[in-house]
Amino acid sequence: MSADRDQALGSLAVLVGTWRVSGTDGGEQGSVTYRWMEGGRFLIQEVDLAAEGDGAKGVEYIGFDTDTGTLRSHFFGQSGEILQYTYEVAGDTLTIWFGDRGSPAKFEGRFNADFTANTGRWVWPGGGYASTMVKV
Repeated sequence: MSADRDQALGSLAVLVGTWRVSGTDGGEQGSVTYRWMEGGRFLIQEVDLAAEGDGAKGVEYIGFDTDTGTLRSHFFGQSGEILQYTYEVAGDTLTIWFGDRGSPAKFEGRFNADFTANTGRWVWPGGGYASTMVKV
């Protein structure tokens, strides 16, 4: 199981750094920063995003869930919300599902050749918006 965990966590390395985020159709805009927690077992994302009439500020911890064999996260927001996501980086594609893998609410985006930009779309039943992240 350790090899699976290490491989899954290693796939997140492309996210490390600060990214400028821009969305369309009222989507969120701002910045996110990913960094490894000491020990390398969790990736921490600090979120500072604004959207029409709302936004998201908080911190997310992403780690390997041995029960599901997936990269699971817990997002802690400024309003007290706690949300769970599932991450996957496969080749040049980043997928983030709200809740479990296979959820209809998700982000799917592709990295450019040097992994300094990711363009994709957040979708959920009845809605969604395009989103781009550019490493700064």
